[in-house]
Amino acid sequence: KGWSTAVLLFLCPYVKYMQENNKVLLGMSGGTDSSVAALLLQDAGYEVTGVTFRFYEKGNNTEYLDDARELCERLHISHITYDARNEFRERIISYFINEYMTGRTPVPCTLCNNYLKWPLLKKLADEKGIYHFATGHYVQKRNITTGTDADKDQSFFLWGLPQDILQRMLLPMGKLTKNKVREIAAERGFLKAAHKRDSLGVCFCPMDYRSFLKEHVKKELIMPGNFYDESGNCLGKHEGYPFYTIGQRRGLGIYLNKALFVKQIIPQTNSIILSDQLCSLRQTEMYLTDWHVTNPSALFETTDEIIVKIRYRKQANRCTVIPTPDGQLHIKLHEPLTSIAAGQAAAFYRDDVVLGGGIICSSL
Repeated sequence: KGWSTAVLLFLCPYVKYMQENNKVLLGMSGGTDSSVAALLLQDAGYEVTGVTFRFYEKGNNTEYLDDARELCERLHISHITYDARNEFRERIISYFINEYMTGRTPVPCTLCNNYLKWPLLKKLADEKGIYHFATGHYVQKRNITTGTDADKDQSFFLWGLPQDILQRMLLPMGKLTKNKVREIAAERGFLKAAHKRDSLGVCFCPMDYRSFLKEHVKKELIMPGNFYDESGNCLGKHEGYPFYTIGQRRGLGIYLNKALFVKQIIPQTNSIILSDQLCSLRQTEMYLTDWHVTNPSALFETTDEIIVKIRYRKQANRCTVIPTPDGQLHIKLHEPLTSIAAGQAAAFYRDDVVLGGGIICSSL
């Protein structure tokens, strides 16, 4: 559906039958998780080939390439580098900027995993006669299920993967905690990997997306505008609507001796509506587009056991999911959720199994 189909066709122009073997192509970032994944896969008897994707390099920093290459040399496994910077810029960064410029909240990690990273792994594996492909994600494969480490569980980002990828993927980190992973790296003598800091936030703007937008968007497209209350009264000036997200409380730059929350973003007039009542941001329904469901009967025919998440962590909420005649999914929440924003992802779970997900287009 939508851009998802376009990206999949772009990356997977052909389908090729692959006979199962003990070879695995491992995505390696040079960090702790993918490094330990290489150790575990090799221990399990797989013939591992490491691939490091060049997606984005801030300040032309390529230390991660050297780290991945060095680890592969120590393990005596092959390593290749794949330059995907053009695809990443066209598919992920452009999408990220455009979403903010239309007043939506993007989900670049979800888009990247489902429609770029994993399809690229499959494409390269097919070309090299490698059946399996793997990453250092904290996810378990029984279908796709949550990882053991709740703080690192990354199943939320993988709801859009098709069956031809799911059946060939390996996820050696799913039953481990981050602390255990660091212990394994240290015990095996990979001290640099053991003590590497975790990456935080979006890989190409890990600290503040506003600085990234200022750097990549023409100045005249992001201009100061007005904050308004729900009655239309002007409360003060803001720096430009793309710099704010639904539910935001901090960093508004106005002080009225009470908490204020972003309730609505109106790009057409460069206006932002604020509310001093958090309850006014609570929604009981939302609609999804660009959705993917792995088990329709389990999702659509169950009313009490389906959980929806709109955040990587927390905010799990029971819901009922109903397909609409126009091809969307109508989500009825059993309890209200706050700060639902168009553009965000929503993922569905039954117990710990991922049943699918989609992109929020509206809420009520």
